[in-house]
Amino acid sequence: MTIASIQVEASTPKSGRITACRSCGGNHLDTILDLGNQPLANALLEPEQLGVLEPLFPLEVVLCQECGLLQVSEDVPPEILFGQDYPYFSSFIPALLAHSREHALDLIAERGLGADNLVVEIASNDGYLLKNFVEHGIPVLGIDPASGPAKAAIEIGVPTVIDFFGKDVATKLVAEGKRASVMLANNVLAHVNDINYFVEGFAILLADDGIAEFEFPYVKDLIETCAFDTIYHEHFFYYSLAALEPLMGRHGLYLNDARKLDIHGGSLRLRVSKTEGKSERLQKMQAEEDAMGLTGFDCYRDFGLRVSGIRDDLRKMLGAFREEGKTIAAYGAAAKGATLLNYADLPAGTISYVVDRNTHKVGKFMPGVRLPIRPVEELVTAPTDYLLILPWNFADEIVAQQADYKQKGGTFLKAIPYPQEIEVG
Repeated sequence: MTIASIQVEASTPKSGRITACRSCGGNHLDTILDLGNQPLANALLEPEQLGVLEPLFPLEVVLCQECGLLQVSEDVPPEILFGQDYPYFSSFIPALLAHSREHALDLIAERGLGADNLVVEIASNDGYLLKNFVEHGIPVLGIDPASGPAKAAIEIGVPTVIDFFGKDVATKLVAEGKRASVMLANNVLAHVNDINYFVEGFAILLADDGIAEFEFPYVKDLIETCAFDTIYHEHFFYYSLAALEPLMGRHGLYLNDARKLDIHGGSLRLRVSKTEGKSERLQKMQAEEDAMGLTGFDCYRDFGLRVSGIRDDLRKMLGAFREEGKTIAAYGAAAKGATLLNYADLPAGTISYVVDRNTHKVGKFMPGVRLPIRPVEELVTAPTDYLLILPWNFADEIVAQQADYKQKGGTFLKAIPYPQEIEVG
């Protein structure tokens, strides 16, 4: 009996389509892109779950005409998105560890941080960033709702509150006598549905002379590179500076600086505080957004066509390889990989399996497409002809790690910004 023949319907958790902008409350929302009904990108399946059809939710992106904020149209409850089985552990990504350590050391030097300061990180995961402050004797506090990564952080000496951050948690911490000299929130600003409640928490917990820094994927890069695979239900928002300024200002916080980062395929690091002092760099970036028309519908007019073109070209490329009798695997059971593979809707058997270095993912299955996740050693013991790198933003690092695969005759592929073979020097 096949898996398909014994599948039963799962009870679909309740979700709903928004009727107003989550940030400003405006009710004029234009549809930019529709990726169809998709499973939750991080909801990896255990073997015993293969007999149940996981719930699917619409994955559509809309633009607020009033504040220019790009956002997904569907509200999936946070307890479903970020439960205790949330499989993302930051410490398995060497490039992210190096990036985070450099950030921490720069802040320590610039701000003169010491034992009298408190550094608070929201969505602190497994302590990958805060441990760099702990090493220098600087008090820290992590806040993260996912108990698996949070417990891993506590085990390495990073105090962590297991909770969703917002106004209430911030108020409680201030009542305990805590005020943050530095607040950090990397790759979480896009993940919070009630964004005003979240940002208000920063205004409450941040010391009057403190700073808060946010890192997040930049919508300008998303559009320019056509990185639609970064769109999934956990990413409620795709921010421009123009959309962020009124959001922060609503809570007494000022955008003072921003810098472009290469990590995650193009990100921003935004600095805010309770006093105004906008840098020339920030002003220049805002002028570039204005020139591009980044908050208007016209900027996104051909985005959907480019996305469907990537899907069609990927199908053709992989289909041609299969007709030649070639074998294909994928690297990286990342959320962006789930979006790409489910949208691509490749014929069964096109990709044999996915490999991943994260031991928490090995032995599970990709949501929707249900490809098995195997250890990376499989590429050496049973190599395929082609390897599609799903987390393309770390392609250089992955290619370097998998030199043995290349030596055995394997060829690396990626789909973004367009389907292509990766040239290896």
